[in-house]
Amino acid sequence: MAAFTEQDLDRFREVQQIAYGCAARTAEWLAPGVTERQAATHLRLELGKAGVQDLFHVPFAWFGDRSAFAGFRIPLQFFPTTRALTEGMPYVLDCAPIIDGYTADIGYGGVLGHSDVWDRLDRDLSTLRPLILEHVRRGATLDEVYRAVDAEIARQGNKNRHKVYPGRVIGHQVTRQHAIGPKGRSVFGFGIRTIQTLGREFLADAVKRRSPLWADGRMYGFPATPGLWAVEPHLGRDGVGLKFEELLVVTDDGDAYWLDDDVPHMRRWNAAA
Repeated sequence: MAAFTEQDLDRFREVQQIAYGCAARTAEWLAPGVTERQAATHLRLELGKAGVQDLFHVPFAWFGDRSAFAGFRIPLQFFPTTRALTEGMPYVLDCAPIIDGYTADIGYGGVLGHSDVWDRLDRDLSTLRPLILEHVRRGATLDEVYRAVDAEIARQGNKNRHKVYPGRVIGHQVTRQHAIGPKGRSVFGFGIRTIQTLGREFLADAVKRRSPLWADGRMYGFPATPGLWAVEPHLGRDGVGLKFEELLVVTDDGDAYWLDDDVPHMRRWNAAA
């Protein structure tokens, strides 16, 4: 994938901040009795008010042990349900807005009230962000980075929950979307334009024997290709789930950095430190 200009990266950063802002406002709106479906609808309304024109995928909300994907076996289980929030319950919000073709994909975790388990998971999650960056900068393959994350999660005594996502993905490439078709329409949770874009990426990468996805296994035995990657390590413990998801920049010369350090989880971790 061709490298992005600084102006492009500024636009991606702006859309990512919009996504986090919409998730944060939805989190402030959450209260006991609110269901996942209501939360996902509210998040979509916030995105619309912020000028979002299209979606990479529809907004998701997972409450309670569903934040740890407890019992998930089929993709339909990812869609919002009538599960209602109660005091002390964890939640994860996930949205992927597109504005002028610039895409973000973010995960926002929290808890309604207080949870000691959630606090522990949050401390453990903070170690994965620098670990991922270090391994990518060293030129490790996607599979090697994935296994390093898994090893750290196991050392912490937590469970890897990103392996439950379809394809076991911990991330995927993000490009500037150039597609035709109706905006805001989705099929199986993905925007119609997203499906067009992903199809082109899969075909282009197949020729190079690569994938726009990031998972474990032999087919991911190559370093992260230059461009943008949405990365989402997801932890679970005792019926509580937590993740972050944000954009990672990989440069043409093999360096890497997180697109923006001014994100909610970094502000939370810095305040705790």
